[in-house]
Amino acid sequence: MAALFGSRVRRLRTAAGLTQAELGARTHVVSTRITQIERSSGAKPTLELARALDAALGADNLLVDLWPYVYREAFPDWSRAFMAHSARAVSIGQYAAHVVPGLLQTEDYARAVLRLDALLNSEAQLEDRVAARLGRQERLRSPDRPDLWVVLDEAVLRRPVGGRDTMQGQLTRLLEATAEPHITVQVLPFDQGEHEAMGGSLSVLTLPDSTEVAYTEGAEYGQLIEDPADVRRYAVIYDRLRAVALPPLMSLDMIRSVMEGNYRAANVPSRSERRRLAQEQLQQSGGGRLRGGGGRIPRRRARP
Repeated sequence: MAALFGSRVRRLRTAAGLTQAELGARTHVVSTRITQIERSSGAKPTLELARALDAALGADNLLVDLWPYVYREAFPDWSRAFMAHSARAVSIGQYAAHVVPGLLQTEDYARAVLRLDALLNSEAQLEDRVAARLGRQERLRSPDRPDLWVVLDEAVLRRPVGGRDTMQGQLTRLLEATAEPHITVQVLPFDQGEHEAMGGSLSVLTLPDSTEVAYTEGAEYGQLIEDPADVRRYAVIYDRLRAVALPPLMSLDMIRSVMEGNYRAANVPSRSERRRLAQEQLQQSGGGRLRGGGGRIPRRRARP
């Protein structure tokens, strides 16, 4: 896609009768930057530069429309495939071990997280990535929006990413999100102890044809799982996390308590009590034993 973008820029520039230096002057970059873009070498163009090139060359948004595909090439194949699946999923289940999932991040929180990328080249690139992440959130407001169910490790609430003000804004966003009938947030407390998804995040996506894919990710790796038997195993792991996490209303109570700096005030049942409630939930749904049966937890009903 970077090569296609570069060839389009070269063709449009030639048709406009401009040299690379002249196009660079019109878009406020040096001529060697235009050379890099046309040869698809060096850093990929930012969204701001794509817009400037589009305007300077009269491309009628052609280059802007191509830019997201160029941007995605910065990610490994498995990550790009996951993003493509997410864009059309009818339901998304996520367990987040370290940070709030991108679909629920505020702008300031997203900027603080993305700034940690060791391969980040510039502030412009950072802002382009922030814009791209926020842009993907638009799907949650679209007519074909997916059901989103998020389980947050307690560490996600406790780690003040971006500082106190940024974190307060992010926690507020989580509370606001749960008012939407298609979004559920649960918290997995520290006292739950060890579990099968420790060390990274886990996502289970249901696609329009009812097939499922899973995705696991750590700080320096990611893996897309598409084999049905393997996906099923990860789906069961995710259901177990939902079962032993705090119920949604108690999770909201805990988020509010963290915001107020008063964790002890949260109405958090003991680990044994949560397990008893989870077992009852699975038995009522016909799912069998929590550890042995592997039954799925039924989808919640839409709020009236």
